[in-house]
Amino acid sequence: MNGHNKLISRRLSTAAFSFSFAYLLSFLFEGQVMYSLLEMHGVSASAYILAAMIAHFMGLLTCGPFVRSQAEAKSMMLGGMGLCFAATIPFFFAPSSLWLGGLVISGYFSGCAVAAWGFFLSAYTPKKERIKSCGDVLIYSNLLMIAINVVAMNCSPFIGLSCALFSLGIGIAFIWMLPAGQENEQNRALKNKTHGGVKNPLILLCLFVFIITINSGLMYQVINPAFEHLTGLVSWYWAVPYIVALAVMRNLPMNAKRSSILYVGMAMMIGAFISFMLLGRNTSDYLIVDMLMLGACGIFDLFWWSILGDMLDYSDNPAQTFGLGLSANVCGVLCGDILGMSVTSIGLPNAEIAVIALTVVCITLVMLPPLNHQLVLLLKSHTYLVAYDNMSQSQQTDIVRHIKTLEPLTVREQEVLQLILSGKSNREIAGALCISESTVKTHARNIFSKYDVGSRAELISTLLKNQTVV
Repeated sequence: MNGHNKLISRRLSTAAFSFSFAYLLSFLFEGQVMYSLLEMHGVSASAYILAAMIAHFMGLLTCGPFVRSQAEAKSMMLGGMGLCFAATIPFFFAPSSLWLGGLVISGYFSGCAVAAWGFFLSAYTPKKERIKSCGDVLIYSNLLMIAINVVAMNCSPFIGLSCALFSLGIGIAFIWMLPAGQENEQNRALKNKTHGGVKNPLILLCLFVFIITINSGLMYQVINPAFEHLTGLVSWYWAVPYIVALAVMRNLPMNAKRSSILYVGMAMMIGAFISFMLLGRNTSDYLIVDMLMLGACGIFDLFWWSILGDMLDYSDNPAQTFGLGLSANVCGVLCGDILGMSVTSIGLPNAEIAVIALTVVCITLVMLPPLNHQLVLLLKSHTYLVAYDNMSQSQQTDIVRHIKTLEPLTVREQEVLQLILSGKSNREIAGALCISESTVKTHARNIFSKYDVGSRAELISTLLKNQTVV
């Protein structure tokens, strides 16, 4: 695919996801259209919101095994969003069992569709541009959400629902226009070569996302209801600081240290909950609290969305990696919702709620340094493996020979090292050398010990540092 066609596909992909995601934000994922409809009919929101979020979480988590190619990803997105459209129709009528069933169906299949988009982000957006694509999707979808919310809260929930479905319909049309080409051999070989290297950083990133987004759930259930009397302002201003923060993060220079900006986000979130505790509930107070809280959310969201985008290069299944990362976000919001509902039902004072939120922030502060370390090692490992693969056999031998070890490697350890640097897993190395996997692990531990490193990532990073010496 040439550059022009790839750019068109990238724009189609961004448009498809933006319009579809606007439907999720305005209706399914604790959207104001949903709240307005439930309030109009005098129905308690808790069961409906929790059902939709749990189903969405399961869709994100389980999509990977069913979507293994770009063609399958397109089919999943079309089918999933089509089912969402059909399952939303009952909300134009009086509450019934179809409401709850529709939310479960649309929640699950929208989760699958969102995870499947990882294939298109990986295929059509260069790695260095993925933070911009993620930023564009989040900005455009939130702008559309604001427009839909204004209609739902100030005109009619049914008109708002119609707008949400119209946005979803446009998204489906753009999905239909997306090419369903196969991955080229070069990209597939690259992913095979780096398979497995993403596991530990992805687990740490998911844990970080889960913990920090607990505060988002608290925001939905505690902060937002406290200002619900400011209906006109909340309907349009709520996501504005979020969009501004996304725009700032999106346009930072490529060499900017985005991990350092997370500490700014932490400070803003701390300020938001302290302000919520100390200030009143008038317009100026809302502007301050929302600016701090949603600005922090914008910083965090684009950080981990873009990191997930980068990680797609290290996975042989972008839908699975993307789905796992986003499922951690939904799980965090879900837990925050449950926590928020609990503290609200028992009438916990605002000061104690703020203490809970600040505790969550402190935990994430502790996690930031090891998270950044793991991500840096992942990047270096990937960069070295690509460079190593392009070297001749003599160059590969020279670069290993120039690195001093605490003890000389045995002949078998040298063979294992060469296969490690070729991106082979322990099982693949065992098959190539006709030895057991446990024997490979023993050789690998000996190699790590002789290079004075603790893992494959550190070993490859050490070799990368010395690459310019050869």
